[in-house]
Formats: sequence, structure tokens, C-alpha cells
Amino acid sequence: MVINVFDRFERDVPEWFLDAKLGFMVSWGAFSVPAWGEPIGELGTIDDWKHWFKHNPYAEWYYNTIRIEGSPAREFHKKNFNDCDYDDLLDLWKAEKFNPDEWAKLFAYAGAQYIVPLSKHHDGITLWDAPGTGTRNTVHRGPKRDIIGDLAVAVRKAGLRSAVYYSGGLDWEVTKTLPAITDNLGHDGNGLTRPNDAAYSMYAYKHVIDLIDRYKPDVLWNDIEWPDFAKHDGEYSLAALFDHYYKVVPHGVVNDRWGSTTHADYKTSEYQFMADNEDGGAWENCRGIGLSFGYNQVESEIHSLSTESALRHFLDIVSRGGNFLLNVGPTASGEIPEIQKKVLMGLGDWMAINSEGVYATRAVAGLAPSDTPWVRWVKKGDRIFAYVDAVGAVEIEASEKVSNLSTTRILGGGPIEVKRSGNKISMTVPAPKVAGPTVIEFSN
Repeated sequence: MVINVFDRFERDVPEWFLDAKLGFMVSWGAFSVPAWGEPIGELGTIDDWKHWFKHNPYAEWYYNTIRIEGSPAREFHKKNFNDCDYDDLLDLWKAEKFNPDEWAKLFAYAGAQYIVPLSKHHDGITLWDAPGTGTRNTVHRGPKRDIIGDLAVAVRKAGLRSAVYYSGGLDWEVTKTLPAITDNLGHDGNGLTRPNDAAYSMYAYKHVIDLIDRYKPDVLWNDIEWPDFAKHDGEYSLAALFDHYYKVVPHGVVNDRWGSTTHADYKTSEYQFMADNEDGGAWENCRGIGLSFGYNQVESEIHSLSTESALRHFLDIVSRGGNFLLNVGPTASGEIPEIQKKVLMGLGDWMAINSEGVYATRAVAGLAPSDTPWVRWVKKGDRIFAYVDAVGAVEIEASEKVSNLSTTRILGGGPIEVKRSGNKISMTVPAPKVAGPTVIEFSN
């Protein structure tokens, strides 16, 4: 019998994570200075990976894209930044309007339960004074602040859980001459793009251990992979990292982007990519409000979710048993762009009325979703909630799981009369008080 060294980490996912439903990722970095990408579409909708990387809509991938000959991003960089070294952007990033308390207040109002800021993205710049980085971090250059620490304090003061994102699989400061141009981030014909050697493995290990010891993150959100050199047991290994994490943060959770043969508390998808992970067990879908995670000045409302579409996406995820990690991309100065703020405020307005029917709910079998009219179902104890995005006379399919129609009510409103005819129920849904679906509670 072959024993996987990571088997010892298998456990039930903490209830707090299953109950949370909504988190926000914060993608902020030197890439927020140019704030530029081509909004060509959502990840998972474009099959030509070479085209994707050359015309990357992810503004946070700017360092990679400007190294691809013939890319519009490279031409933009030459014209607007005189083809400067990427690290010069770190010095231009001042974050002069960064107010972590105001951010945390907005995130809490919008309904998030956990916040996942980028501590190091693929450009290798760290947002805290990470070991081994010298001055290539935000404490010594650019903002001259411990952004991860400042935000962790503010987020927890607002009653939310504080997490961290870390790019363990890519670091373009290590592989600076080898841009990723295909979907195979291990080897693309130009050479290795994902560093796997002992030196980088130790470098990344010390970073994440430092993050754990300093900030005790409730979620460790790794990206792209972990160096292959460390996928074993023993000192300085990934297994040792997990041992340390669960000792320091017993209630903590880790995502699934450490490598398929390692450990994960929950699975992830991104936009429409890796949708197979949205089936059974704990899972989380992440996406930006627009087509990028980092702030992209090219984007407008036509590229972005509205409050209504964000709510539909969120509630569909919740109805299928997942969490939604919605990304916020601040400007270089530290402001939340108005397009994004509008969506966050809209989420908050809706959650102020309807959060009872969202937090701590679970998917319910035997009640089918519908797109005409738009309906999704969840349960909480002996209560069932229907998310109904329709107004006026509505007829929806509902099995006998919805059995007690005499105590039906609208969250934030009053009783609503519901009649059954066979496997369908009918009602008259009033116009909602705020934008988004109406939540109807059935107490069985």
C-alpha cells in the first residue's frame, strides 16, 4: 500500500468556511501603476492560449505580457513608460490614499466574511517585508508600508477573517527571461517557466512560514503550484509547511493550487476555467468584477458585472454549495474604482436585507434550479429559501420538499400567499426593495 505523505492532513472542512459564502480577493501591486490589459474575454472562454497570453486581459500579468514580442502591452509599455524596467513601477506605486480601515468597512458592508489580499503575485514583489527580498518589497520601496499587516489588522477589527494569497508556482524575478506563453506552465518550449529547484523552494517556504507566523491567516490561498522539489515529507517540505500552519491556525484552510498530488481543504475554479471543480465537497469560484483581477483602466461597465449579475452569479454558486471569492482591484493610489465600489455597495444593500437566507445555508437536493423564471434553492436547518429573480405572477417547479406553504414570507418584507398545483407553486412576487432577487422563506 502506497501512503501519500499528505494523507495525514485530510479532515472535515471547518464550518466557518462552509458558512461564509462570500470573500473578497484584493489584487494590488506594481502592476496597478500601468493598470493595463486587453479585455478580450473571460478565462475559460478562449481556447488559444498563445493568443490569451499575448493579449492577456489580466492586468496583474503585465510583467509577463510586456516581455512577449509583438504584444500590444509591450507597445503600450514602450510608449507610456519608455520601456522601463518593471521594478521602476514599484517606485512609482505610492499608495498615498490607502486607508485599510475604509477598505475593511466597505468589505464588511458588502457582506464578505474573509479577505484574501495578494502577498506576492507572479512578479515576485512582496507586500510585506518578506525574508530574502532585500528591498524588493512594499516596506522598503513604493508604498513603504506593510500592506499585508495593515490590512490584516483592519479586516479583523471589522469582524472579518484575514487570509493571504501567495504565488508559489510563478515568480518572474526568478525566471525573468522566460515568459509564459502556453497553458503548460511547467515547460513551454522556451524552458522552465515554473521554478522547481531547491533554492526557490526554500525561498518560498520561508515566505509562507513568515506569513503564518506574523499574520496567522485564516486561509492560505496558493496559486499555480508549489515547487516540485518540496513535494515530500521532512524538513522545509510542503508537508512541513502544512504541519506548521495547522499547528498555528487550527481552524485554517488551504486551497487546491499546491499540486494535484498534495493536499487541499477545498477546490477552486476561476471565471469559467476549471468548472469541473464545482461539484461536490467544499469549493470556491473566484473572478474579478471585470475581466481582470488587477485594476485595468481599459475596462468599462460593458466589461464588468452589474450588481444584478454579480448577485445572480453569487447566489447560483451558493445554491450549488460553493463560496464566491470576488476580486477587488484598487488603483495605484489605493482607491477602489467607482465601477467596483458600485457593485460592492449594491451587494451590501442586498445583503443587509437578505443575508439570513445566505450565510450558513447548504445546497438542497430535490429542488431544481430554473432560468425561466430565474430561481435557485438553499436550505438552513428546517427552512428552505428560494432566490427568485422575477416580479409579478410567478409559477415555479417545487417538489414536496416545500411542504408548509402557510408560513411563507419574504425576507425584509412580510407574508406571501403561495398556492400549490401538482409539482408547481405559484405566487405574486412584489418588486424588491433593492436590486437583486427576492428571497422567499419556506418553514417546513
